[in-house]
Amino acid sequence: MNTHRYLRAYLAGIFIPTLVLPLLLTFVVIRLVNQVPIPVEQVLIFPMAVVPLLWGLWNMLWLWSSPRTHVSIGLHGAVLPILLMPMGATLATCLGVLAIGDHGVTWFQVAHVPYTLIAPVFLAALAVYYLAWKYIVGFLNRVLGIA
Repeated sequence: MNTHRYLRAYLAGIFIPTLVLPLLLTFVVIRLVNQVPIPVEQVLIFPMAVVPLLWGLWNMLWLWSSPRTHVSIGLHGAVLPILLMPMGATLATCLGVLAIGDHGVTWFQVAHVPYTLIAPVFLAALAVYYLAWKYIVGFLNRVLGIA
């Protein structure tokens, strides 16, 4: 019997980002209601289109590689922001949303964020991804019988 392990792994992987997407859409609604001149929806295109896909593929990769590498799912998930953040920054720079400077980055030519603030946010993202993958995606993998 074909159990479709990779399909179940993909669905377990996209669970969290799919739940977060409606929360991101509230920022668009708030911007439109309050008539804020910052086009937040330009920044949300990348997370809404690519992040769930990559989470699902990343979980499929973990399922495929775990018998060979024996890397925990939490550590495997914590590597994902190392790929996502540069991809997002590159896309934002190409779209003109993000400008990279000597002392920090500027979003929408309005908000300047120094590099000293980006580093702790990046480390926090690594921790959040580790915990989300270890406890939520790992739990879903066990429930679906693929872990």
